[in-house]
Amino acid sequence: MTSLFEIYRGRGTRRVFTGRWTGALLAVGVLGAWAATAWAAPPAEHRQSGDRRRSPVVDVFERCREAVVNISTTRVVQVRSLGLFESIFDFAPRVRQHKVHSIGSGVVIHPAGYVVTNAHVVAQASDVQVTFSDGKSEAAEIVAVDPEHDLAVLKVSGQHPFASVKLGHTGDILVGETVVAIGNPLGLQHTVTAGIVSALGRDLVFNDSVAYKNLIQTDASINPGNSGGPLLNVSCELIGINTAIRGDAQNIGFAIPVDRLWETLPVMLDLERRERVQVGLRVSGPRAEVEEVRPGSPAADAGVKVHDQILRVNGEAVQDGIDYYVHLLNAHPGDSMKLAVKRGGRTLNFDVPIRVTPLPDGDSLARKLLGIKLAPIPTRVRRQYDLAGLTGMMVEEVERNSPARKGLEPGDIIRQIENMPTTSLKQVGLVLEQVVPGDAVDIELIRFERDGVYLINISVPTRK
Repeated sequence: MTSLFEIYRGRGTRRVFTGRWTGALLAVGVLGAWAATAWAAPPAEHRQSGDRRRSPVVDVFERCREAVVNISTTRVVQVRSLGLFESIFDFAPRVRQHKVHSIGSGVVIHPAGYVVTNAHVVAQASDVQVTFSDGKSEAAEIVAVDPEHDLAVLKVSGQHPFASVKLGHTGDILVGETVVAIGNPLGLQHTVTAGIVSALGRDLVFNDSVAYKNLIQTDASINPGNSGGPLLNVSCELIGINTAIRGDAQNIGFAIPVDRLWETLPVMLDLERRERVQVGLRVSGPRAEVEEVRPGSPAADAGVKVHDQILRVNGEAVQDGIDYYVHLLNAHPGDSMKLAVKRGGRTLNFDVPIRVTPLPDGDSLARKLLGIKLAPIPTRVRRQYDLAGLTGMMVEEVERNSPARKGLEPGDIIRQIENMPTTSLKQVGLVLEQVVPGDAVDIELIRFERDGVYLINISVPTRK
């Protein structure tokens, strides 16, 4: 086990400071008149010079910067310590609460407020704030985290539409073409670096659990501040998500290809499961193409087929696969969703009834699959250990012959199951209903010991 104090000790946040020249011009008499005429308008040759300096990099930055956001997270770390008197007289240990802050960048991929960043930027966060280029901050919900591919999707709860970028393709990227990396590490000022695509399909393996596949390599500088921000081509299309992997590398940066994002978004934006409505479609890509029609689903019964292209939902145009899932937010059980699809050059219309999917019973699934009883963290425990900012579910009981007996103990606080937050029994149920009986699940928990508080990651098999 690794102590939280040991994990975070010595780890700091790199800060970037930007200096500005300030000055004042004091003028009277003739100088004042001269200044009024001299600065009225730049000479024509200066304007022409400015036009020549307006490179594709400048154009990309000005068009896309409003969609690049700062992401700040807070993690509450609890550490208990035994002082001299506590250890001699067996007093209760003292509890110290630390708030660990981290920063990164992200990019808005849909005007409804969906933001993509790195999974490591929001890992174990209890609070996430997104700051836009105008300085306004909004609370963000973690929709999904994919640590295997180091991707996370956030939802900003604010007044939209938000400025967003268009997702491109990595299939037509040219080695040697110009790319631009934009970040927003401070929340007020953007950073921009430019370079070329140095290589494609790079694999980096760090250990058994951390590996990056098929990365874009670039000489555009990528650092922790712009990690999670966009890598853009000169057409202002998102082609990758920057990730700061090799801090010691010179002139080497890496980005997760956007095609990986296209692949994982249908799972990460699984609104049917989260909102408990059933249509039965998995849609992806810039063409909003149907990749799967679940047998027996409303869409299957209506006649929708794989490879159909979704054109409109309830009369509103669908721009891409992401836009389709956003339209599902307005779906209500019992309604009929009108789909217009393109199939073989023809436009077909379908009425797809929306069914209700009952919420899974988190308590029942936890007992059935793991052999544990979960409950909210009691108020007395929160007061005793000063856990005001901690989220999770407490293990009340562990069955004697259950699979969890080897790794879980009563009093443990489960923070995540399968990298998804467990803030309630509802969330536990939504995660466990996806688990195949007999498979192992990854659990992140907090355990209180006499010498401190520990963050533990374990893998627990489920019952068949």
